[in-house]
Amino acid sequence: MDLLVNGIGMTRLTSVAKVMVHLPLAHLSQPPRHVLVVCFGMGTSFRSAVSWGVPTTVVDLIPSVPALFPYFHPDAQRVLSAPGARVVVDDGRRFLERSLERFDVVTIDPPPPVEAAGSSLLYSREFYAVIERRLAPGGIVAQWIPGADPEILASVAKALQHSFTYVRAFHSIHGWGYHFLASMEPIPLRDAASLASRLPPEAAADLVEWLSNTTPAGAFARVLVSELAPSSLVREAPDTPALADDRPVNEYFFLRWWAGKRDWVPPG
Repeated sequence: MDLLVNGIGMTRLTSVAKVMVHLPLAHLSQPPRHVLVVCFGMGTSFRSAVSWGVPTTVVDLIPSVPALFPYFHPDAQRVLSAPGARVVVDDGRRFLERSLERFDVVTIDPPPPVEAAGSSLLYSREFYAVIERRLAPGGIVAQWIPGADPEILASVAKALQHSFTYVRAFHSIHGWGYHFLASMEPIPLRDAASLASRLPPEAAADLVEWLSNTTPAGAFARVLVSELAPSSLVREAPDTPALADDRPVNEYFFLRWWAGKRDWVPPG
């Protein structure tokens, strides 16, 4: 089952969206108090965050997207009725710029395609600076990026490394796309069993809901084994600048493709 917006596939029911929440929450050094999910999609990440029993805010720009939550998840009304569950229709970046709240985890899943105009605003150094101001002490940013070309991956990895002191990267539980964890403070190194032990019972059930014959520890193990150094992504395109508002590298896909296909000389 897919969610389409203007004919473009945004997301599907996948455990990747669950890991976007459970991975950073289980890595926190302190019990979570408030979670922010930027981009609603089918509501899977929002639903997973609520399973921790902590106040959760989700922000999406398009009003009709959260309205479809009950279509994809039969228990949507129960989730929406949970204490502290809040849906905000707004631009995620603008919400953070105006908010005075602090969040222990901010998880971001920008809508695909990665090359879409304006999508850079949810990957840029300036965006991360806004998030950093709203992070609680020890807070973690979880940035998701699906498959992209080496230049885009390098620019996003550089932007995160320039913005946060500590950055870790993992392939997804299904082997495609990347989870980045970023923080101003050290991100604890925990094994799969330790991460699983930190899940509340409802969250543990949520993590493996769509994974056959898998325990929470097994699910985390499939992610941890795929960890890679963010610098390895930068090495694939070392001359690519860090993604910034005035250097939206991901939005220049056609020019980079064109340059790679033939002898292209930029105008001027």
